Amino acid sequence: MTDEPISLRRALASFDALWSPRIVTRVNDYDVRIAKVQGEHLWHVHDDTDEFFLVLDGELHISVREPDGERTVVLPQGAVFTVPRGTEHKPYAPSGAAILMFEPTGTPTVGDRHDEIPDHVDATTGHELNA
Repeated sequence: MTDEPISLRRALASFDALWSPRIVTRVNDYDVRIAKVQGEHLWHVHDDTDEFFLVLDGELHISVREPDGERTVVLPQGAVFTVPRGTEHKPYAPSGAAILMFEPTGTPTVGDRHDEIPDHVDATTGHELNA
């Protein structure tokens, strides 16, 4: 980590991989991660933590399975949404998006329980930013 300001624009330009988040900084025991996304992720659950999303560019959809059924939350650029812990969800971006996520260090991108991991999804706890 650095003690200098970090340009999110420059950080996003430093990698091309989709669904493969980069850790831009840490706040206490939390990672601030950015990712480029397009297409579908996978259904997954984080049993012990909420998951915060901020859309930096594009539009992100998050399908969630709740006691009353399934719904989709649509997040345009500049919108935020928190998926509550224990909620099964699947992010997807039909036309692509750049997102920022805030979650405890070590949180796997595919959650604690999940569907089969497709080849295009990086099952990771985040990669260090090399910008």
